[in-house]
Amino acid sequence: MDKPNRRQAVRDYKERKVELGIFAVRCAATGQAWVGGSRDLSKQQNRIWFGLKSGGHPNKALQAVWSAHGEPAFSFEVLEAKPVEGLSEYEQANLLKDRDAHWRAELGAAKIVG
Repeated sequence: MDKPNRRQAVRDYKERKVELGIFAVRCAATGQAWVGGSRDLSKQQNRIWFGLKSGGHPNKALQAVWSAHGEPAFSFEVLEAKPVEGLSEYEQANLLKDRDAHWRAELGAAKIVG
């Protein structure tokens, strides 16, 4: 990639709309679900899949199910999303905490980390 195109790509990346929200990872083979919150949903699935594929995900129960059933049994689903514009760090954290608790209760799901 030449310099002008690279600069434009970097500029586009920095100017992209970031959404925070709640997501679920589901295993079709077992019916289990794990819920988490993220300040940047666009990066979340890659981050989780990388940890699971490498065998080093911090949620040992999720890692065990992944190891037993493999990637094809899993799906990633955004449950709700909201632009971060206009929200303070404090508001973002509280929103994620509240909505994460709501969705875990709604789905009977475990927390994805912790």
